[in-house]
Amino acid sequence: MSAISHDVPKAAVNAKLIALISSGAVFFGVFLSGFVIDEPAPYDLFMLGLIGVWVLFGLRISRAAVPLLVLLITMNIGGMIAMTQMADLANTPLYLAVSLFLAFTAVFFSSVTAVQPGLYRLIFIAYVVSAVVTSLLGIAGYFHAFPGAEIFTRYDRAQGAFQDPNVFGPFLVLPGIYLLYLLLTGSIARMPLLAVPLLIITAGIFFSFSRGAWGMFAVSAILLTGALFLQSNSGKFRLRVIIMSIAAVTLLVVAMIVILQLPGVGEMFSSRAQLEQSYDTARLGRFARYTIGFEMALEHPLGIGPLVFGTIFGEDTHDIWLKTLMDYGWLGFVSFLSLTLWTIAAGFRILLRDRPWQPYLLCAYVAFIGNIGLGTFIDIDHWRHVYLLLGLIWGAIALEYRHQRGLRAVAQPNRWESRRVRVAPPSGRIATDDYLAIPVTRSGYCTASIDLSA
Repeated sequence: MSAISHDVPKAAVNAKLIALISSGAVFFGVFLSGFVIDEPAPYDLFMLGLIGVWVLFGLRISRAAVPLLVLLITMNIGGMIAMTQMADLANTPLYLAVSLFLAFTAVFFSSVTAVQPGLYRLIFIAYVVSAVVTSLLGIAGYFHAFPGAEIFTRYDRAQGAFQDPNVFGPFLVLPGIYLLYLLLTGSIARMPLLAVPLLIITAGIFFSFSRGAWGMFAVSAILLTGALFLQSNSGKFRLRVIIMSIAAVTLLVVAMIVILQLPGVGEMFSSRAQLEQSYDTARLGRFARYTIGFEMALEHPLGIGPLVFGTIFGEDTHDIWLKTLMDYGWLGFVSFLSLTLWTIAAGFRILLRDRPWQPYLLCAYVAFIGNIGLGTFIDIDHWRHVYLLLGLIWGAIALEYRHQRGLRAVAQPNRWESRRVRVAPPSGRIATDDYLAIPVTRSGYCTASIDLSA
């Protein structure tokens, strides 16, 4: 009897093994997103293979996530059209190939999370681990903790395993917000376990000396706290959120005061904390290039081609909206703008609904808002984590769509319903606006079975 009870079907064992392998592959892929020193990065190569394998074994795209796929592809078509305006293609084909690949990663993450909501937790854990590791590398580089550690810095700013501190800092915002969420809502006993990685990630954001990352983290944290406050009707929980927020801010302020006493840190902080830098307000600085670029967009509706703007003015656009106009033309600009507004509106509509995946949606949503806001002052086109955020949000949109369909199915368990229909004798047949013509009796009434879903 005991032998029979322990006899597990081979198919079940294989299914469990496949689930473990696929989950591990997703975990490793997200982990690699924290190490992008050059293009194509290890993340790109691994995810390309992973997406290919997943497609072969049945990657299903939810109907609700089709706008994500269509708008991203349309944006890249705009880039291909803009490429025709270039005299020298140089590295443009590779650039557009990476753009298209990143679009597919967003669709991939939305598809797998819509089918397996349990992957949300795994993805966020992988992201936190990756953020902690790359933060430690950036911090070690800033303090020259070991020989050769300076490769993890640039312009005396921590950049971790990234090309630029201005990408490194924003990458850390989502895992920082997620840990803050767990700190605000979790048990008291887990706080020390959450506080340590949160302090490491926060230190990484600070030592990146990225004004955008500082602002992103602050704005996202405020939005998260406000959403938690509005979501709950419990006065006790709201009081807890307030107290924990005050405690977290106090801890960060104390840590910052201590850090600012370190040699050289105070000077760099005071320099970077200024709202305007010399390269912003110079004659052909960032703000001047905005005006020039938007005027060029009116003259070149097809765009001027990816990466061309920087060759003309010596500096890139540093603005995602101008970037899309120059590199992807008006077609790409309208596509990206539509996708952004659609994501914000659709995500906001379901943001506070009580669902198992709601905490992950909330963290991804506030981080996405921060990234889009930052995109007004910097180019976020090839930021891998932005496409991951899109995938996470649209995965939740697809889950909510499926959830609502399930509720409607429960509310209407029978697709067939009997209904009395008046007819016009003596023809013996009717054709109304809503129903198919059916045979009736001479009395002029019948009881018909009608498919209401038709």
